[in-house]
Amino acid sequence: MKLRFLGKNSNIGDCPTLYATDRDTYLVQGWKIFANDLLMQLDIPEGQTAVEVPTELFEHLTKDGLPAGEIRRLEDPIMILTPGGTFIVQGREVTDAEALSQMEIPDYETVVEVPKAAITALLEEPRGADLQRRAQPAL
Repeated sequence: MKLRFLGKNSNIGDCPTLYATDRDTYLVQGWKIFANDLLMQLDIPEGQTAVEVPTELFEHLTKDGLPAGEIRRLEDPIMILTPGGTFIVQGREVTDAEALSQMEIPDYETVVEVPKAAITALLEEPRGADLQRRAQPAL
């Protein structure tokens, strides 16, 4: 898998990072989730995991040719907006050695792969039930 760096939200040390792949997916490097209150809100299928990232991370989608990087809807793969202003992103845990060798991942972070189409759909204006979900952030 080949990666193209889109961005991160800090120049100091390792932090959540966004990559585009040659497989029409995005890799989202983020913080591992240890908080039980967040984990209990997720139904994570086998082979998948979730990471926590700042909402601003998706502003880097503009570097992949998208008109904006503001997530406007909460649904798979972005599952929760936390009170601290972060997103919980769920996806297939990345185990591809070639991809992992192109990243610096500290012990407290991991990487998930999500379909590009799923992320770009979340950039659209919310409708009906999406508005209600957005108004009810995680506890």
